[in-house]
Amino acid sequence: MSSPFDDADGVFLVVVDDEGRHSLWPLFAPVPAGWTTVHGPAGHEDCLDYVQRSWTGLGPLSPRWGRA
Repeated sequence: MSSPFDDADGVFLVVVDDEGRHSLWPLFAPVPAGWTTVHGPAGHEDCLDYVQRSWTGLGPLSPRWGRA
């Protein structure tokens, strides 16, 4: 069984957390707490294009992220 996150024919939202991280989220699933919808609903490719244009950094905004 494949993941609904990889469904090329699915309908998605682009969501962003308070650290600026972006994610594709299937339209049928509730958006998790702490994430905000910034694009969609749209197709998989359209959402990926949006993320590539909008998320220019590879990590979150906070310098504390990634520290142990």
